[in-house]
Amino acid sequence: MDLQKFNVKFFVASPGSVQLDDFIYIFNSWIQASDGAYYDIADYSHMYGGPGLVLVAHEANVSMDNTWNRWGLLYNRKQVLQGSNSDKLRWVFRAALENCRRIEEEPSIRGRIRFLGNEALFLVNDRLVAPNTEETFRAVRPDLEDLARTLYAGASFDLEPGTRDRRDRFCVKLETPVSFDVVTLLRNLGERDDAGERAIT
Repeated sequence: MDLQKFNVKFFVASPGSVQLDDFIYIFNSWIQASDGAYYDIADYSHMYGGPGLVLVAHEANVSMDNTWNRWGLLYNRKQVLQGSNSDKLRWVFRAALENCRRIEEEPSIRGRIRFLGNEALFLVNDRLVAPNTEETFRAVRPDLEDLARTLYAGASFDLEPGTRDRRDRFCVKLETPVSFDVVTLLRNLGERDDAGERAIT
């Protein structure tokens, strides 16, 4: 199974600490600083439990996402990644965390937002390659377990499949009882080992 079109979401610790309007300013500043890598913002704030505010790029979208009524940063990789599934998982988790760290360090909201490091969602945005079935979960689980052992530095963890409704995207929740911050998780993943392409940040 050659997985592509990964989504990774890390949740906000205190959702009421910042307003979605704060991110309109932040994402606009990212567009201005990106030299064309980012090119648009899609505002879905009118939708209850929806996609929130999406920063659009060719390679990947980054959004403050409220799907299932839980705010978090969602990294949505759209373009093909090379390497094994294990390599690609490490890549997209690190890209998501790099964007979380950038949000946490934004001067306008610094100290007001923090992302939970002990819980994450992994989704595959391709129902043809990765249907939402037990078979897909069994196929992906070994690589997710390897990732979680590295991400959580050997701490215990659980992998919990999402809904088994075939109409939904394939989704797995990673969770550990140990508290981690974003910087520690990035350190646990180590330096990126791809020589060229970098996450959109």
